[in-house]
Amino acid sequence: MQPDILFRELHQPGNPVVLFNIWDAGSAKAIEGAGAKALATGSASVAGALGYADGQELPLDLLLTVVARIRAVSTLPLSVDFEAGYADDLTRIADNAARLEALGVDGINLEDGIPPEAGIRSAAEHASRIAAIRDRTNLFVNARTDLFLQNAAERHADLMDDALGRAHIYAQAGAEGFFAPGLADPDLIARLCRECSLPVNIMASPRTPSLDRLAALGVARVSHGPFPWRAAMAGLAQAAGEEFRILA
Repeated sequence: MQPDILFRELHQPGNPVVLFNIWDAGSAKAIEGAGAKALATGSASVAGALGYADGQELPLDLLLTVVARIRAVSTLPLSVDFEAGYADDLTRIADNAARLEALGVDGINLEDGIPPEAGIRSAAEHASRIAAIRDRTNLFVNARTDLFLQNAAERHADLMDDALGRAHIYAQAGAEGFFAPGLADPDLIARLCRECSLPVNIMASPRTPSLDRLAALGVARVSHGPFPWRAAMAGLAQAAGEEFRILA
């Protein structure tokens, strides 16, 4: 089975594919060795590992180099956090996506937020970006809305109609998944899964329900975003600190 077909089939509501996000070839090998069915980069993790801030501060060519090295060590289906497309012109966005596909990438996240957290694009504008990419590539486009990330949890219930409307518009444009990072309330997640025509992706965090609970709510994909990289860096700092204290 081709990786892109396998990647699509892994998105099963109630039996979510778990993406423990990676940031380089080394982390890709570690996560594959732990039993992953697919790999996915996280933009904050890749940027942070190379000394850049999140929000498209990382040069696209450097991202492509990282992706090429990941592809060199793993044949698992691979999704790349494409942020907002690394351009504003639709042709350039599609060209950038095609460069990722040429490296063997199977899917991308494409966010409707304006980096770095500078508001939300209109649904129509984001849909035009999705359509441009789908016209040029066979990539699995996981359409991400930043509505919940950029608003306090107290407002999330009021944003659900907007989110569902966006999901519908993004699906019509060719998106195959809908990513709602920041959404953590079980009732709202259940409603999104129930009323959204696309497989729903939730980002695991200290505030979200357990993996078993997310599966029961109908989630089809669970990402871990920047948390694995943050945990790895915290563990590194702790181990180094303990060593330095011994020598002090």
